[in-house]
Parts: sequence; structure tokens; C-alpha cells
Amino acid sequence: MSTPETLRIHVIRHGDTAWSLSGQYTGRTDILLSPHGEDAARALGKRLHGIAFAHVLTSPLLRALQTCAFAGLQAAAVVNPDLIEWDHGDFEGHTPAEVRAGHPQWNLFWDGAPGGESPAQVAFRADQLIIQLRQMHGNIALFTHSHFARVFAARWISLSVAQADHFLLDTASLSILCYEHDQKTQSAIELWNSTGVP
Repeated sequence: MSTPETLRIHVIRHGDTAWSLSGQYTGRTDILLSPHGEDAARALGKRLHGIAFAHVLTSPLLRALQTCAFAGLQAAAVVNPDLIEWDHGDFEGHTPAEVRAGHPQWNLFWDGAPGGESPAQVAFRADQLIIQLRQMHGNIALFTHSHFARVFAARWISLSVAQADHFLLDTASLSILCYEHDQKTQSAIELWNSTGVP
């Protein structure tokens, strides 16, 4: 039964890009979806069809905007800069193997990105967004990115940014955050990293 406290946040990671396929860190580089990423975004649209979204929010980066458009929700979308990806600074465009070659102990979620954002800065963005969302109800769609979405989910259930390292997230995936028993004091994860692929 729906109550005024009902809130279901559909967290949608954008589809594939050339850099996600190659494994390169992609923060603020404004890269387009690959053809496969476009197809995956359309498939996401079929999964989301029939859901009445009270709000649709998207990162300002093209790969998120395109995913929103191919999923059929562009008309209702509002750009929210808090949904932008973690700024990877000096490591932008590099693969994890390349970074580890020079920084073997480095971990984004613990150390942040040199020349980019710190864990505290990304947590602040996530926490600000959570404050906004807690004032809403109904179905909300968020089109965003891997590292930010992982931090957002961790902060939703009161975990640290470091613990977001354990939340793996595929491209073109759907996750749902909610309240257990529609109680705002009981934040929960209903679905995580669902790609619709058996």
C-alpha cells in the first residue's frame, strides 16, 4: 500500500562508451555512448516503461543525457550537477593497471583522485542530493555514473565512501533505493546492479 513516505529511487548508470569498454577512468571527459551503449539504453527504456516517475534527474554529461534520452525520459528530465561523475583528475583516461604501475596502493574510494575530487567532496555531493530526495516521494529516476552512484548508494544506507568500493556497478544497470516499510529512518537497497541479462 502506498503512503506519503513512499520513495523509490531508480539509479541508472549510463550505457557503454569507448572508455568504459577499454577500462579507462572516465570522470569529466564528455564522451558519447557507443552504439552498444545506445542499444542498452533503449533496452533500459523498455524496463522502465510503465513506471510513473514523479521526477527524472540526470547528470549534465552527455553519456548520461543520451542514456536518459534513449530510455525515453528526456522530456521530463532536469539536469542536476550533483549527479556528475567523480572528478578523476590526474588519472583521467588512464586504466587501473596504468595507475597501479605508479601508485600500487592507491584506491579511489580511500584516497581520492590527485588533481580531482576527494572522497569527502564526493560524499558531500551525495549527501546534498540525498537531502533533496528525502523531500520527495514516488518514483524518482537518476541517470548518473559508476563511481558517484556507488558513493550515493553507500551514503543512502549510512556507509562510508570507502565502503562504496564494494558496490560494483555495470553500465546500463538499474538499482533501486528505498525505505524499508516506508519509514524514512530505514533506508534500504531493494535492487542493485540489475542489467536485465540472465
